[in-house]
Amino acid sequence: MRFRRPLLVAALFAAMPSLAADAMERAEPDIDMYAHISGKCTTLKIAGRDFGCKAVAYFHGQQGRAHFTIVLDDPKDDSHIISFSGETGRREQDNIYELQVDLMLLNSSDRPKVDGLPVPLIESSTGTCRQVGIIATQRVSSISCVATVRDGRKYELQFVSDGEPVTLRRIRQSALSEEKANAKKAEQLECRRKAHVAKELPRDWTAFLIRCLADDEQKPATAERR
Repeated sequence: MRFRRPLLVAALFAAMPSLAADAMERAEPDIDMYAHISGKCTTLKIAGRDFGCKAVAYFHGQQGRAHFTIVLDDPKDDSHIISFSGETGRREQDNIYELQVDLMLLNSSDRPKVDGLPVPLIESSTGTCRQVGIIATQRVSSISCVATVRDGRKYELQFVSDGEPVTLRRIRQSALSEEKANAKKAEQLECRRKAHVAKELPRDWTAFLIRCLADDEQKPATAERR
């Protein structure tokens, strides 16, 4: 799957741990921006049930659809991921961005797979995400989302940044050259090796690989500034 359908972007996180790095590469043809925001979820509820979170990220697609994606800390499901998704966003003020949520993308280990990656369940919804801060400046202080699907289930998120700069990745629409594609593959393999060395538990692999890949993306920019 080359992620030619933007709705499948949530499968980036929902892939089984050993496939998470491959999913990052597969997402590139349709995603023009990816941002990893570090911090903690002070509230994460699904139908009244409380969860922790391992990672929070923002994706923007070529066609304008945006996603706030959360990797849940669910001991019973390593691939429990949700995305608040919408096509209509606006800035209420310079530093406040609001996304009208019309879909919830729900992924878990029991979802069917396409080319080895889980395909999220897509539920029509009504709701809003509100981001305080500007991703382009790599500064976001908080994200809050509330959405309700047709059967009445409610999804709630309150996320607070830890103050670290957002890891922002803008993706060119042209295909990667073979050399860069090979370099990217090497980064992915190295992150997997680090996970093995660190003896990460299987349920923590997805979040570990996301952080590792984000760290690798920052290194070239740091070297250039020096």
